[in-house]
Amino acid sequence: MTGQIELRVLVDDPDDPRSREVPLDFPREWIEFTDPADDNHLIRADLTWLLSRWTCVYGRGCHGIVAGRAADGCCSHGAFFTDSEDEQRVRAAVKRLTPATWQHFRRGFKNWTENDTIDGKNSARRTATQGADGPCVFLNDAGFPAGAGCALHAQALRDGVHPLEYKPDVCWQLPIRRDQEWVKRPDNTKVLVSTLSEFDRRGWGAGGHDLDWWCTSSTDAHVGTEPMYVSYGPELTALVGAPAYAKLAEVCGARGRQGLVAPHPADGA
Repeated sequence: MTGQIELRVLVDDPDDPRSREVPLDFPREWIEFTDPADDNHLIRADLTWLLSRWTCVYGRGCHGIVAGRAADGCCSHGAFFTDSEDEQRVRAAVKRLTPATWQHFRRGFKNWTENDTIDGKNSARRTATQGADGPCVFLNDAGFPAGAGCALHAQALRDGVHPLEYKPDVCWQLPIRRDQEWVKRPDNTKVLVSTLSEFDRRGWGAGGHDLDWWCTSSTDAHVGTEPMYVSYGPELTALVGAPAYAKLAEVCGARGRQGLVAPHPADGA
Protein backbone atom coordinates (compact mmCIF):
# COMPACT_ATOMS: atom_id res chain seq x y z
CA MET A 1 0.00 0.00 0.00
CA THR A 2 1.49 3.35 -0.97
CA GLY A 3 1.67 6.37 1.31
CA GLN A 4 -0.93 8.20 -0.80
CA ILE A 5 -3.45 5.37 -0.57
CA GLU A 6 -2.88 5.00 3.15
CA LEU A 7 -3.49 8.70 3.70
CA ARG A 8 -6.79 8.63 1.83
CA VAL A 9 -8.00 5.70 3.94
CA LEU A 10 -7.13 7.35 7.24
CA VAL A 11 -8.75 10.61 6.23
CA ASP A 12 -12.10 8.85 6.57
CA ASP A 13 -11.50 8.35 10.31
CA PRO A 14 -12.82 11.46 12.15
CA ASP A 15 -10.64 10.68 15.17
CA ASP A 16 -7.43 10.67 13.13
CA PRO A 17 -5.75 14.12 12.96
CA ARG A 18 -5.20 13.59 9.25
CA SER A 19 -8.95 13.80 8.77
CA ARG A 20 -8.51 17.54 9.28
CA GLU A 21 -5.90 17.90 6.55
CA VAL A 22 -7.21 19.47 3.35
CA PRO A 23 -6.31 18.08 -0.11
CA LEU A 24 -3.00 19.31 -1.47
CA ASP A 25 -4.38 20.67 -4.75
CA PHE A 26 -6.64 23.73 -4.68
CA PRO A 27 -6.74 27.17 -6.37
CA ARG A 28 -3.87 29.40 -5.30
CA GLU A 29 -3.07 32.99 -6.11
CA TRP A 30 0.46 34.14 -6.96
CA ILE A 31 2.22 37.49 -7.28
CA GLU A 32 5.45 38.38 -9.09
CA PHE A 33 7.51 41.52 -8.63
CA THR A 34 11.07 42.69 -9.10
CA ASP A 35 13.25 43.06 -6.03
CA PRO A 36 13.50 46.82 -5.38
CA ALA A 37 17.19 46.33 -4.56
CA ASP A 38 18.08 44.17 -7.58
CA ASP A 39 16.64 44.41 -11.09
CA ASN A 40 17.91 40.89 -11.81
CA HIS A 41 15.99 39.30 -8.92
CA LEU A 42 12.34 38.35 -9.41
CA ILE A 43 10.19 37.30 -6.44
CA ARG A 44 7.34 34.88 -7.10
CA ALA A 45 5.17 34.35 -4.02
CA ASP A 46 2.14 32.24 -3.12
CA LEU A 47 -0.27 34.81 -1.68
CA THR A 48 -2.73 32.12 -0.64
CA TRP A 49 -0.09 30.60 1.64
CA LEU A 50 1.43 33.82 2.93
CA LEU A 51 -1.98 35.28 3.78
CA SER A 52 -3.11 32.09 5.49
CA ARG A 53 -3.50 31.84 9.26
CA TRP A 54 -1.02 29.01 9.64
CA THR A 55 1.06 29.15 12.81
CA CYS A 56 3.38 26.71 14.57
CA VAL A 57 1.41 24.80 17.20
CA TYR A 58 4.32 22.87 18.74
CA GLY A 59 3.35 21.93 22.27
CA ARG A 60 -0.21 23.21 21.85
CA GLY A 61 -1.87 20.92 19.36
CA CYS A 62 0.96 19.60 17.23
CA HIS A 63 0.51 15.89 16.51
CA GLY A 64 4.09 15.27 15.34
CA ILE A 65 5.21 13.63 12.13
CA VAL A 66 5.64 10.16 13.69
CA ALA A 67 2.67 8.35 15.22
CA GLY A 68 2.65 8.42 19.01
CA ARG A 69 5.45 11.00 19.22
CA ALA A 70 3.65 14.33 19.32
CA ALA A 71 6.32 15.74 21.65
CA ASP A 72 8.86 15.46 18.83
CA GLY A 73 6.98 17.88 16.62
CA CYS A 74 8.88 17.91 13.33
CA CYS A 75 12.17 17.07 15.11
CA SER A 76 11.92 13.29 14.79
CA HIS A 77 14.94 13.19 12.48
CA GLY A 78 18.29 14.94 12.17
CA ALA A 79 18.54 18.17 10.15
CA PHE A 80 20.89 18.29 7.16
CA PHE A 81 23.07 21.38 6.74
CA THR A 82 22.50 23.34 3.53
CA ASP A 83 26.06 24.63 3.21
CA SER A 84 29.21 25.49 5.16
CA GLU A 85 27.78 28.82 6.33
CA ASP A 86 24.79 27.03 7.84
CA GLU A 87 27.09 24.55 9.56
CA GLN A 88 29.39 27.24 10.97
CA ARG A 89 26.46 29.26 12.35
CA VAL A 90 25.08 26.23 14.18
CA ARG A 91 28.56 25.31 15.47
CA ALA A 92 28.84 28.74 17.07
CA ALA A 93 25.38 28.44 18.62
CA VAL A 94 26.07 24.99 20.08
CA LYS A 95 29.05 26.41 21.98
CA ARG A 96 26.56 28.50 23.96
CA LEU A 97 24.76 25.40 25.26
CA THR A 98 25.54 23.67 28.55
CA PRO A 99 24.31 20.49 30.27
CA ALA A 100 21.86 22.73 32.13
CA THR A 101 20.26 24.00 28.92
CA TRP A 102 20.75 21.00 26.63
CA GLN A 103 19.43 17.74 28.04
CA HIS A 104 21.38 15.49 25.66
CA PHE A 105 24.58 17.51 25.85
CA ARG A 106 27.45 16.30 23.69
CA ARG A 107 30.80 17.95 23.30
CA GLY A 108 32.43 18.16 19.87
CA PHE A 109 31.02 18.59 16.35
CA LYS A 110 31.48 14.94 15.43
CA ASN A 111 29.53 13.86 18.50
CA TRP A 112 26.45 15.96 17.83
CA THR A 113 26.40 15.33 14.07
CA GLU A 114 26.33 12.21 11.91
CA ASN A 115 27.13 11.31 8.32
CA ASP A 116 24.11 10.41 6.23
CA THR A 117 22.93 10.89 2.66
CA ILE A 118 20.08 12.85 1.13
CA ASP A 119 20.16 11.33 -2.34
CA GLY A 120 21.34 7.82 -1.43
CA LYS A 121 24.72 8.45 -3.05
CA ASN A 122 26.57 11.44 -1.65
CA SER A 123 27.55 11.75 1.99
CA ALA A 124 26.11 14.71 3.89
CA ARG A 125 26.36 15.89 7.48
CA ARG A 126 23.29 16.35 9.68
CA THR A 127 22.49 16.79 13.34
CA ALA A 128 22.65 13.50 15.24
CA THR A 129 19.69 11.74 16.79
CA GLN A 130 19.26 10.41 20.33
CA GLY A 131 19.45 6.84 19.05
CA ALA A 132 18.66 4.72 16.02
CA ASP A 133 14.99 5.72 16.05
CA GLY A 134 15.20 8.71 18.35
CA PRO A 135 14.51 12.40 17.64
CA CYS A 136 17.10 15.10 17.03
CA VAL A 137 19.79 15.29 19.70
CA PHE A 138 18.89 18.95 20.35
CA LEU A 139 15.33 18.14 21.38
CA ASN A 140 14.82 18.49 25.13
CA ASP A 141 12.14 16.29 26.68
CA ALA A 142 9.03 17.52 28.42
CA GLY A 143 9.86 18.17 32.06
CA PHE A 144 13.47 19.18 31.43
CA PRO A 145 14.19 22.13 33.79
CA ALA A 146 15.41 24.41 30.98
CA GLY A 147 12.25 23.71 28.98
CA ALA A 148 11.04 21.25 26.39
CA GLY A 149 11.71 21.60 22.68
CA CYS A 150 14.72 22.62 20.63
CA ALA A 151 17.66 23.59 22.83
CA LEU A 152 19.01 25.90 20.12
CA HIS A 153 15.66 27.67 19.79
CA ALA A 154 15.43 28.17 23.55
CA GLN A 155 19.00 29.45 23.76
CA ALA A 156 18.33 32.03 21.06
CA LEU A 157 15.36 33.34 23.03
CA ARG A 158 17.46 33.52 26.20
CA ASP A 159 20.11 35.46 24.27
CA GLY A 160 17.53 37.85 22.87
CA VAL A 161 18.05 36.90 19.21
CA HIS A 162 15.76 35.33 16.66
CA PRO A 163 15.99 31.50 16.56
CA LEU A 164 16.93 31.58 12.86
CA GLU A 165 20.34 32.84 13.96
CA TYR A 166 21.04 29.59 15.86
CA LYS A 167 19.04 26.80 14.19
CA PRO A 168 19.90 24.86 11.01
CA ASP A 169 18.48 26.43 7.85
CA VAL A 170 15.96 23.67 7.22
CA CYS A 171 14.57 24.05 10.75
CA TRP A 172 13.90 27.79 10.69
CA GLN A 173 12.77 27.93 7.06
CA LEU A 174 10.00 25.34 7.44
CA PRO A 175 7.21 25.46 6.47
CA ILE A 176 8.24 27.99 3.82
CA ARG A 177 9.73 26.56 0.67
CA ARG A 178 12.16 28.73 -1.29
CA ASP A 179 13.25 27.56 -4.72
CA GLN A 180 15.73 29.57 -6.75
CA GLU A 181 16.74 29.29 -10.39
CA TRP A 182 18.27 31.48 -13.06
CA VAL A 183 15.85 31.99 -15.93
CA LYS A 184 16.70 33.27 -19.41
CA ARG A 185 14.07 35.59 -20.81
CA PRO A 186 13.14 35.86 -24.51
CA ASP A 187 15.48 38.87 -24.88
CA ASN A 188 18.37 36.73 -23.53
CA THR A 189 18.57 38.57 -20.22
CA LYS A 190 18.77 36.42 -17.09
CA VAL A 191 16.99 36.86 -13.79
CA LEU A 192 17.19 34.95 -10.54
CA VAL A 193 13.69 33.77 -9.67
CA SER A 194 13.03 33.16 -5.97
CA THR A 195 9.78 31.26 -5.44
CA LEU A 196 8.19 31.34 -1.98
CA SER A 197 5.55 28.68 -1.40
CA GLU A 198 4.04 26.25 1.07
CA PHE A 199 6.26 23.36 2.13
CA ASP A 200 3.52 20.76 2.04
CA ARG A 201 3.84 16.98 2.31
CA ARG A 202 5.19 16.74 -1.22
CA GLY A 203 8.11 18.94 -0.28
CA TRP A 204 9.59 15.93 1.52
CA GLY A 205 9.60 13.85 -1.66
CA ALA A 206 7.96 10.45 -2.06
CA GLY A 207 8.09 9.79 1.69
CA GLY A 208 6.10 12.90 2.51
CA HIS A 209 2.79 11.10 2.18
CA ASP A 210 3.89 8.65 4.87
CA LEU A 211 4.26 11.34 7.55
CA ASP A 212 1.73 10.59 10.25
CA TRP A 213 0.63 14.24 10.22
CA TRP A 214 1.75 17.44 8.55
CA CYS A 215 0.73 20.86 9.75
CA THR A 216 0.56 23.09 6.68
CA SER A 217 -2.62 21.48 5.35
CA SER A 218 -4.23 20.89 8.75
CA THR A 219 -6.98 23.05 10.16
CA ASP A 220 -5.43 22.37 13.58
CA ALA A 221 -2.50 24.66 12.67
CA HIS A 222 -4.40 27.39 10.82
CA VAL A 223 -5.29 29.21 14.01
CA GLY A 224 -2.93 32.18 13.92
CA THR A 225 -4.03 35.64 15.00
CA GLU A 226 -2.20 37.29 12.10
CA PRO A 227 -1.39 36.31 8.52
CA MET A 228 1.73 34.25 7.96
CA TYR A 229 3.62 36.94 6.04
CA VAL A 230 3.56 38.96 9.29
CA SER A 231 4.31 36.20 11.80
CA TYR A 232 7.10 34.86 9.58
CA GLY A 233 8.47 38.29 8.66
CA PRO A 234 12.02 37.65 9.98
CA GLU A 235 12.29 34.33 8.12
CA LEU A 236 10.98 35.79 4.86
CA THR A 237 13.37 38.71 5.22
CA ALA A 238 16.29 36.31 5.65
CA LEU A 239 15.19 34.39 2.54
CA VAL A 240 14.76 37.28 0.09
CA GLY A 241 16.29 40.35 1.75
CA ALA A 242 14.78 43.35 3.53
CA PRO A 243 13.79 45.44 0.45
CA ALA A 244 12.05 42.48 -1.22
CA TYR A 245 10.26 41.56 2.01
CA ALA A 246 9.06 45.15 2.46
CA LYS A 247 7.52 45.03 -1.02
CA LEU A 248 6.06 41.59 -0.35
CA ALA A 249 4.47 42.81 2.89
CA GLU A 250 3.06 45.83 1.05
CA VAL A 251 1.47 43.64 -1.61
CA CYS A 252 0.17 41.08 0.89
CA GLY A 253 -1.29 43.79 3.11
CA ALA A 254 -3.06 45.51 0.23
CA ARG A 255 -4.51 42.31 -1.16
CA GLY A 256 -5.56 41.14 2.28
CA ARG A 257 -7.45 44.38 2.92
CA GLN A 258 -9.18 44.08 -0.44
CA GLY A 259 -10.13 40.46 0.27
CA LEU A 260 -9.24 39.40 -3.25
CA VAL A 261 -6.94 36.48 -2.54
CA ALA A 262 -7.97 32.85 -3.08
CA PRO A 263 -8.21 31.55 0.52
CA HIS A 264 -6.34 28.61 1.92
CA PRO A 265 -8.96 25.89 2.54
CA ALA A 266 -7.49 25.07 5.96
CA ASP A 267 -8.29 28.57 7.19
CA GLY A 268 -11.50 28.92 9.13
CA ALA A 269 -12.64 25.39 8.30
